[in-house]
Amino acid sequence: MQFALTPLDEHELLVFWTQLLVLVAAARFCGAVMRRLNLPSVIGQLGAGVILGPSIFGRVWTDGFEWFLPEHEISSGALFAVSWLGVAFLLVTAGFETDLGLIRRLGRAAALVTGFSLVVPLIGGLVVGGVLPESFIGPESDRTVFALFVAAALAVSALAVIAKILSELGLMRRDFGQITVAAGMANDVVGWIMLAVFTGFATSGEVSTSGIVRTVGGLAIFLALAMTVGQRVVDRALRWVRRDGPDVAGAMTVVVMTMLIYGVATQALGIEAVLGAFVAGVVLHRSRFQQREVLDHLESVTNTFLAPVFFATAGLRVDLGLLGQDDAIAWAGVVVAVAIVAKFVGAFVGAKLAGQSNRAATALGAGLNARGALEIVIASVGLSLGVFTETAYTVIVIVPLITSIFAAVSLRIVVRDWRGTDKEQERLDREEALAKNLVVTSQRILLPSKGHPASIAAAQLAQFAWPKEAPSTILTVGDEDADISVLEAVLDEREVDHNRSSGVSIGSARDVAASIVAESNLGYGVVVVGVA
Repeated sequence: MQFALTPLDEHELLVFWTQLLVLVAAARFCGAVMRRLNLPSVIGQLGAGVILGPSIFGRVWTDGFEWFLPEHEISSGALFAVSWLGVAFLLVTAGFETDLGLIRRLGRAAALVTGFSLVVPLIGGLVVGGVLPESFIGPESDRTVFALFVAAALAVSALAVIAKILSELGLMRRDFGQITVAAGMANDVVGWIMLAVFTGFATSGEVSTSGIVRTVGGLAIFLALAMTVGQRVVDRALRWVRRDGPDVAGAMTVVVMTMLIYGVATQALGIEAVLGAFVAGVVLHRSRFQQREVLDHLESVTNTFLAPVFFATAGLRVDLGLLGQDDAIAWAGVVVAVAIVAKFVGAFVGAKLAGQSNRAATALGAGLNARGALEIVIASVGLSLGVFTETAYTVIVIVPLITSIFAAVSLRIVVRDWRGTDKEQERLDREEALAKNLVVTSQRILLPSKGHPASIAAAQLAQFAWPKEAPSTILTVGDEDADISVLEAVLDEREVDHNRSSGVSIGSARDVAASIVAESNLGYGVVVVGVA
């Protein structure tokens, strides 16, 4: 059997390592400058790519630029592979920080914001696509397909960029921050589906109903399996890793494998691996056997290396020189203006219909204006299919750079000195207090019991002192059925599981203690024991 596995030669390896060195250094430096200016580092990282691309570096030193970014498929493919790995890890961390319980409680607001923040920009994009000059339309396209691609590019938001901005501004746990993340995820899902459908337009001239049903149905099945069967498999894997106590390296292996498996599944469905990475992060975060240190490790490797490479690589593809042709720069202004206004108006209207305050609605409109990877992918596909010319591609790709700046700056202005509602602030204060408390936390409670009165008293203490969102596990030892109905009644306001350690002699204190220790290794915040 023969297969093609062409390695990089010595020169190509030198170029590849130089690319990584320069991109990481420039992205980190520009990101640090933006942070000094009280702006998210993602703006500087995108800007670093623009500086190192054809817009500036390519014009200042042509020979150096051609050496740094050669027109070679293998070299560019290696760089973009690292870039996509970066956005995948970025979305895993975003999934880790997404609170599905809170999003569920804010469900109506999230649904309305998502719907209006997609529909209004879609309409605006169709209008703009219908009036842009013929010079923007690629040789293999007609006006209708071109307008659809423009509409898709303007309608989507970038979950990765949104998560980065919210995280760096410390807004991820705010109510509007969680709604923004939920709407951003929905934007990504719909965006990938639109890209698949519109690509069918471009290649065949018609929409395939069977293709749409296959994509949407496949996505629904994937999400259902990922959140049920996949959740159980992940729980078992993380439980096995913790059987002898905390094991961050083992947990990181589970994280990476889950991300890759989910990524393969969504890529096979034609929805892109990055969506699978986000779902993987959500599933991993939901597992009660997850270890806190894992998120710290993920954020370290992502924020210091992988994310800067991704954002800088995205900026490399922008050629601002093309805007000097004809009236391209004026049309670029129109496209950017429509993208910002339509997304803002859509999100604002949806938020107001959901009963949000003016300030919350404004924050949502600002936050959802961030664009990124998906828009760049749409532009790239449009260029490769002949839907966009290079000028149109450049116009579309600069939108995420400008809108991300707008989102970051406007969000900072909107949330300045804004503590939110009293109820929201109470939740945030409680979460902050719990984060600082070494004993009382929102982690799972372990309650060993045989149903005796001492255990009931311990359960009452846990119910009174620990937050209601802290789930609990009642552990019984031995093969005999213990009556835990009273304990379940005491803990009725929180999630309660029952684990039984069978095959252990309840007459042996050593065996009972060993069973409790073994169970406590699986990731509990506290063990509450009643002593008679």
